[in-house]
Amino acid sequence: MPIQSAILRVARPSDNIDALLPFYVDGLGFELLFRFDQHEGFDGIMLGHKDAGYHLEFTAKAGHAAGRAPTQDNLLVFYLPDETEHAEAVARMERAGFGAVTSFNPYWDRCGRTFEDADGYRVVLASTESPF
Repeated sequence: MPIQSAILRVARPSDNIDALLPFYVDGLGFELLFRFDQHEGFDGIMLGHKDAGYHLEFTAKAGHAAGRAPTQDNLLVFYLPDETEHAEAVARMERAGFGAVTSFNPYWDRCGRTFEDADGYRVVLASTESPF
C-alpha cells in the first residue's frame, strides 16, 4: 500500500487515560472507537472518527511513568478554514471547560486557538487553510 493512502495512528503514552477523555471526546468531538485492558501489559483507548484517515491512541503501562509533554510546542494541528466551523469548534472546547492557552509559537495565536490536554500536549484549531 502506498504511504499516501495509509491510515495514520498517532500513539503516545499517558499516566491517566481517563483524564484525556473529556478533552478529546467532549471538547474536540472525537469518538471512543476502542478500549482495551491488559493487552500485553498495556491499557489503552483509540479515539477518532469512523471515516477519518487517522486516529489517536493513548496507552498506559503499570509501573511506567509517561510524564508530561516535553515542551509546549508538541502539537496536533487541525485546519478549519471555514469561519463558522472554526468558531463552533472553539466554542465546543470552551463549553467542555477548556480555555485557550497562549501558544509557544505566536504564529498559532494569530491564526487559531491552542488548547492543552491533561498531559500537557497541545492541539491547535487553526482558522486557516492547510498550506498543502
